[in-house]
Formats: sequence, C-alpha cells, structure tokens
Amino acid sequence: MHSKAFPKKVESVDATPYNLFRMRPEFFLFLAAYFALVLLAGLAFSRRMKNLEDFFLASRCLSAGLIFLSLTASWFGATSILVSTDEAMRTGLSAFWIMGVPAVLTVLLLAFFLARPLQRLPIMTIPDLVELRYGRLVRHLASGLIIWYMVLLAASQMVALGQFLKMFLGLSYLAGLGLATAVVLLYSMIGGLRSVVFTDVVQFFLLVAGVAGLVIWLGGFWSGTAIADLASRGGKAGYFDLFHNLKENVLIAFSFILAWTISPIALQRIQAARGVREARTGLFAAAGMLFLLYASVTFIGLASLPLSPGQPLSHPLVSEIIASKVGLWFGGLLFVAVLAAILSTMDTAINTGALSLTRDVHLQLFPGSGLGPVAAGRLATLLVGLLAFLVATRFQSILKTIGLSSEIMAEGLFVPGLAMIFSRRRRPLAGLLSLCLGGGYSILSFLGAVNVLPLGLPVWPYSVPYGLALSLAGFGAGLALDRFKRS
Repeated sequence: MHSKAFPKKVESVDATPYNLFRMRPEFFLFLAAYFALVLLAGLAFSRRMKNLEDFFLASRCLSAGLIFLSLTASWFGATSILVSTDEAMRTGLSAFWIMGVPAVLTVLLLAFFLARPLQRLPIMTIPDLVELRYGRLVRHLASGLIIWYMVLLAASQMVALGQFLKMFLGLSYLAGLGLATAVVLLYSMIGGLRSVVFTDVVQFFLLVAGVAGLVIWLGGFWSGTAIADLASRGGKAGYFDLFHNLKENVLIAFSFILAWTISPIALQRIQAARGVREARTGLFAAAGMLFLLYASVTFIGLASLPLSPGQPLSHPLVSEIIASKVGLWFGGLLFVAVLAAILSTMDTAINTGALSLTRDVHLQLFPGSGLGPVAAGRLATLLVGLLAFLVATRFQSILKTIGLSSEIMAEGLFVPGLAMIFSRRRRPLAGLLSLCLGGGYSILSFLGAVNVLPLGLPVWPYSVPYGLALSLAGFGAGLALDRFKRS
C-alpha cells in the first residue's frame, strides 16, 4: 500500500449534481450494441427443439466450461455488483459476508456433496423428486413456492435494471424496465436454456472485464492508511474487520446458503451437465471465480470511500463512478458490465421459473391441453417474465426483494429438500407439515414485510431461524406420524 492521493478528477460524490444522470446519447449506443450482442449470441445458438429437455436442459450436454461460465454469470447479479459495493463502502470489509461468503460456500457444498446424487436422479425439476418422496399434493405446494421464488428473484434484477437505465438514458423506470425485459424474453423464448447459457458466456466476459478494470483503476491510488483515517473520522467502526456486525451478517449468509443450496438454478445446471465429472468441475471452477469476483467488489467499495467521505451516496456507487469519475469508453465498459451482471441473473431466473411452471403446473394439471411442450415452455417463459415485471413495479429495493425470495426457499424447502435427496423412503406427512409450517411462515413474513398484514413478525434476516425451526418441527412431527401409520 502507498499513500498516493486520489487524482484531482476524483471529486466528492456529495458535490455531484443529480443532472449528471441526464439523458446520455452515448449510452443509448452502448445499450444498443450490448442488446445486439446478447441477441446474436442467444439466437445463434438456439436450435430446433422437440421436447422439454431440449428447451430447459440444453439436451443434457453442457460441458464443465459452460457450466462454470453460465453459473458464475447467473449467480453474480445486481445485488453482487451494485448492492455489495455500496455495502462495502458503507460498512467495510464485513460486507463480504452478504453475498461473497454464501455464494462460495453454497457452490462448494453443491460440488462436494450434492452434484453426484442430483446429477444421477431421474428428474427434471425439484418437484419431480418431491412427488417421489412426499406425494402429489406436496409437489403442487412446492411448485408454487419455487415459481414464486423465481418470480421474486427475476423481479429483484428488474428493479435494479429499471433504476440503472433511468439514470443514464433519461427513460422512465417502467420504460427502461420494459425495454430490457422484452430483450431477455425474446432470446429466452426462442432458444430456451441453450440461448440463456450462451448469452451468459458473453455476459461473463463483459462483467469480469468491467470488475477487473475498476479494480485496476482504483488500485492505482489505493491508500489503506488514508481510507482507515476517513473511516475513523466518519464513525465507521471495524471498517477493516471481517467479523464486524457478525450476528446480522451470519444470519444473512445463513439465509442465502439455505435458499441457494436447494435452488432450482443450481439443480438445472447440474442436471444439464454431460455427467457428474463435468458438473463437479464446473461447480469448483465457479466457486473459485465467485470468490475472486466478490473479493473484487468488496475492494471496490473499500477503495471508493474517498469518493464520498462525508455522507451516504445518493445513487449506487458504480453508477456514480460511471457518470462522473471515468472517461467515455471505460464508463461504457462499466455500463455494459452492470447490464451483463443483471441480465445474466434475470434470464436464468425467468428460464428456471418457466421450467417449473411448464413441468410442474401445466403438464401436471392440464396434460391433455394439446399445447406442445416447447410451445408450453415459451408461453411459461412469457408468463414468468410478466409476473416478475408486475412485482418489479411494486418493489424498488434490490436487497429486500432478493432477501424475501431467499426466505421462501430457506424456510419452506431446505429441510424437506435435503431430506429427499439423501433418503429414498416416502414420507408424505413429513414433507407436507415441514413445507406448510416453514413455507407458510415465510409467506406470512412476506405479507408483513410489504404491510399487507400487520403481524409484527421478525423481519428478514431475523425471521429465518423461526421459519427454519418451524420447518424442522413439522418434519419431525410428520416423520413420527408416517412411522405410526406404517406400524
């Protein structure tokens, strides 16, 4: 570390007027070029599809490299590049717990313990396995939770997208949101998972280039001593302490790990692999890259403290840097890197939600509808995208929306989900009670968080231990009842 000061062009963000986020014609060109690139990648690799495996699992032929690139890109979304940098700037090194710790640990858990059993299961979706272990009723309930989770996850990315484009293009929140959603739906509906994967590959290199470029730019005038002094004068205790505010950070990490371990996004990539070896190799590589990416965004937040030493930022840190701290071409690279991070998670959430809607709702409830499987998949993609769009028009907090989505999976499906992977016995009451108690609590917590019901329940992430305890209690009670019925 050295004590080189920030160059004169780096001014306090507090002095940056809002009109820096006026309509910027050059960013329309960057946006058009970016959309053309992802559409070309998505449509060029779409092929004629005959069944759901072709549309949603890319014919189960993904290599380890494609799994690595696609999973990394889909995992590293709006919360990663926008919220994590802001949190690191605000709270310091401990911000690594919010997204970095759960992302790396979850992917390692999947690689070490779950890739083999998941890849060898004769299923397409989690509810397929739910029905085998717990029965048809629990399958339908689990399908509802999974689809709602994916809708909220896609909506969290849309919230970020609408806010981000509004800043630079002079569009309204809804106009920016609608434009980008239409592009994602176009290539997702035509090419299915294959298009999503290959657009994710393009987006992986864009977001890595943007993050790496920003690290290098900030590293040129990094001064740990100066930053520590600014943090001390600003009352930011434990700024370089990884374990500061540990209780809340552990709860957030715990919530994400529980949700992501049983996430259909990871399962879909594992199921789409050529084999167990490809799945595990891709997961291990993704874990390593995610560690580097989240360490980088944490560094970006820390190193940017001198940009706004006095007051909190009015806009996301990365947006402020693009608007006023770097030149046109580097700003354009960062602009498309943020878009890549957001869209790569958004298209995956929509595609995975559409898989569950098609396989677990349409084909289960309306098997004789006459609608072909690929046509049903495309219609489901459109419906999930529109539902997420509607949610994004109501909520405009990225972290809160993604937190509420993770709460659904953590409290509703983690306990019965892990049990069904490692056990081959049918335990219908155990699955039913666990899902109803844990999932029901998460829904009530969600309704309380959005002020629909004045319940006074603990808010996320403090609600997670209660919902998980209810899920465990329900599973234990149901297990005892199942054994009693068999005796």
